[in-house]
Amino acid sequence: MSGMPNPPRVARGGIVLVDPASGRALSTIPFQYNPDTLTRTLQPQGIGSEPGDRLEALRLIGPPHETYKLDAEFDAADQLDDPASNPVVAANGLLPLLSALEMAVYPDVGQLLAEDQMASEGMIEVAPVEAPMTVLVLGPSRVVPVRLTELTITEEAFDTSLHPIRAKVSISARVLTVEDLGFTHRGGLLYLNYQRGKAQYAALDTRTPADLGLKSF
Repeated sequence: MSGMPNPPRVARGGIVLVDPASGRALSTIPFQYNPDTLTRTLQPQGIGSEPGDRLEALRLIGPPHETYKLDAEFDAADQLDDPASNPVVAANGLLPLLSALEMAVYPDVGQLLAEDQMASEGMIEVAPVEAPMTVLVLGPSRVVPVRLTELTITEEAFDTSLHPIRAKVSISARVLTVEDLGFTHRGGLLYLNYQRGKAQYAALDTRTPADLGLKSF
């Protein structure tokens, strides 16, 4: 049986580390397999914290706190079967890919050494250098700045040098909004586009109370 003559191209998800000043992609970690499940949690930000506050019950003070949870799986078996196709993976397994992902939660070594030098000289750094911006990509309609809050890496198989060759990464991330980044920050602009996309999709749903058997409110 032959396959589809023109199979649709499936969008790849992944994580990109971006220089917030220039917008240059510093590192790109595509998901080898798109997640089977995705859990999103939205916590609205209302003004009234207690029931019965009639003046504030319907007010929102900002975007909701939104979190993503997903599992990404990686397997180097195909590259190991054909080492010439990817000599880096053949020599190092998944360590380069996993390390690139982990660097999203590490400060730069040079920054750490500079802070230590300043501390030894009795100087105090006012604020750490801004780290690369982490962008979660889940298709063209969901490109959103995030802070990774937890990475759980389960290494499941190894080569002869104990390099992992199969791994599952459980990712927890909090969406960064304009409240976190500001309206002029590159990440803030990404977030505004993300929220605009939600509004555009919501506008496509034209159902009315009649669909629930109601005439009006």
